[in-house]
Amino acid sequence: MKIGILSRNEALYSTRRLVEACHQRGHEVEVIDHLKCNIIAEKEKPTIYYRGRYLNEIEAIIPRIGASATFYGTAVVRQFEMMKAFSTVESQALVRSRDKLRSLQILARAGVGLPKTVFTNYTRDVDTVLREVGGAPVVIKLLEGTQGLGVVLAESRKAAHSVIEAFNGLKARIIVQEFIKEAHGADLRAFVVDGHVVGAMKRVAKEGEFRSNLHRGGTAEVIELTDEEIHTAIRAARVIGLGVAGVDMVQSSRGPLVLEVNSSPGLEGIEKATGIDIAGKIVEYLEANA
Repeated sequence: MKIGILSRNEALYSTRRLVEACHQRGHEVEVIDHLKCNIIAEKEKPTIYYRGRYLNEIEAIIPRIGASATFYGTAVVRQFEMMKAFSTVESQALVRSRDKLRSLQILARAGVGLPKTVFTNYTRDVDTVLREVGGAPVVIKLLEGTQGLGVVLAESRKAAHSVIEAFNGLKARIIVQEFIKEAHGADLRAFVVDGHVVGAMKRVAKEGEFRSNLHRGGTAEVIELTDEEIHTAIRAARVIGLGVAGVDMVQSSRGPLVLEVNSSPGLEGIEKATGIDIAGKIVEYLEANA
């Protein structure tokens, strides 16, 4: 099978591992920079022109679309879908996952546990917002933030006022969430492939930091999820529509709460923590459906 991996950097760990997994299973694979693809919308034969040729031979794709390239990357994925290529991440699901507010609304409607969350349109009534999420401390997130960037812990009412007013002054859209104290700066990443949790790790924030992202210096260790955590992760990925997803959760006194459903989860942390061939699981999913 001819597989295309949509990635802007073939040297990245996740991209390299997916290439290796494809080769190990006897597939022909090419890393395609989605921002350098030209989309040709035509009634009879939609296609993509890339580096001097048409990509009509691609049978399946594995999108690795960064947040900054969501708009055009999604358009490229959609074009491959029109060309009858199977995608491990559907274009519509990619859009849903990147819109934090929309994804939270979808998860809430499906009955998935979430931290109390408020989104406002540059409100000045900060006290009401804080009251709705249980008061300070609160977590304030930029809607377009990734890898822990644009996430602030406001430990007091005064600090929350200052941060929210600053973001409002910059016309930056934010969400305000309750701070789950009992999580102790740790969260869970469940890696879901084709409706199954294929690996899980616990990420712990470094000392003096509340964000557990590995990009922010957090550490990872393998963990065995409870049945409720497994069910929550699978349900979250399914309602967003993702065949491959990284579901981030925190453990709370009222059960697992989903923080985010990631459509392009990194492989390095989860593979090194668990020793599981996650890249191979993704290629197996592709083989079963392409």
